[in-house]
Amino acid sequence: MTRTTKPKPQTAPAFTAPAIPPADVLGRLAALKTASTPALKQQWRELFGTEPPPYNRRFLESRLAYRIQELAYGGLKPETLARLEALGEQLDGGKVTVRRMRGDDKPIAGTQLIREYQGVEHVVTVTRDGYDYYGRPYQSLSAIARAITGTRWNGRVFFGLRPSRGAV
Repeated sequence: MTRTTKPKPQTAPAFTAPAIPPADVLGRLAALKTASTPALKQQWRELFGTEPPPYNRRFLESRLAYRIQELAYGGLKPETLARLEALGEQLDGGKVTVRRMRGDDKPIAGTQLIREYQGVEHVVTVTRDGYDYYGRPYQSLSAIARAITGTRWNGRVFFGLRPSRGAV
């Protein structure tokens, strides 16, 4: 019985990002603002070694700016990355679904939400700890919507922060 060996699959050569001299960083960062989108995408290919994601221009600019600085000055130390990962695990218990949830679903403190209901205008102010409605603190918009209407409402839907499920 003869033994045959399978040919090893060819792997793409490892990507090596170009070195960027620290003296060039400011000029390259300034050039990002005036570069065309195709030029930004080409820089992405050169600096990341992958195809650029289909995101907007601002995203490309910010990630390229970070990458330029990272290549010039060095990235985060492995110890820092490990510490950040450990902190993230503490916050979400290692659950990917929790990690993907947005934590910034509440409007910024000071924002005023205005809703007219049955001919009366209702103004709610977002605070750091919750919401203020006519000088009274509330923990949720749903509680305020219930105080206004007398029935259960999703507060985010009531105040127009999220469309209702029936809306198209």
